[in-house]
Amino acid sequence: MFSQYSLPYDFGKLEPHIDKLTMETHYTKHHAGYTNNLNAAVEKDSSLANKSIEQILGNLDSISDTNLRTAVRNNGGGFYNHNLYFSTIAPNGAKKPTGKLDESIKKDFGSLESLKDAMSKAALSRFGSGWAFLSVNKDGKLTVASYPNQDNPLMDKKGDKPILGIDVWEHAYYLKYKNLRGDYVKAFWDVVDWDAVGALFNKK
Repeated sequence: MFSQYSLPYDFGKLEPHIDKLTMETHYTKHHAGYTNNLNAAVEKDSSLANKSIEQILGNLDSISDTNLRTAVRNNGGGFYNHNLYFSTIAPNGAKKPTGKLDESIKKDFGSLESLKDAMSKAALSRFGSGWAFLSVNKDGKLTVASYPNQDNPLMDKKGDKPILGIDVWEHAYYLKYKNLRGDYVKAFWDVVDWDAVGALFNKK
């Protein structure tokens, strides 16, 4: 059974950047829904038993039933993406990257501000619902890319590992920011926990 990331703080702790109602709805309704639907889908295919979500999303073609494959893609992606999202934002997280992550950001983007700009552009240019991801490729290089719906780099089979994701589905921001996606993306950077992102980077 797959489980949601356990949020270590109250829903209102990210205010004013992300409001309490959005956090509560996002976590208890959307994320919980993806998790429950993923578990229900996985139970229908014994070949998926005991596999990690990374293994499943990296080998979606192995699911012969097209309807089940779609259900696993959508809900498995939603589960993975939201676990990443909620585990890398915090009310009192580290405001800047350090160590090897900091070095790689400077090497691959020039500066943290340049990385933020690249990810923000990826998030804002995504038509409709989707995500912007910061990932580490198989050569250790940091990359930024935008994906539709609940897709993510794991599904490309290139070996890229996401370490940070900006959710630009409307449910992530519309209650507070309405149609101003840019204001939400700007506020997102105020709640990123760079220590959490660095820990994922160091596991590459």
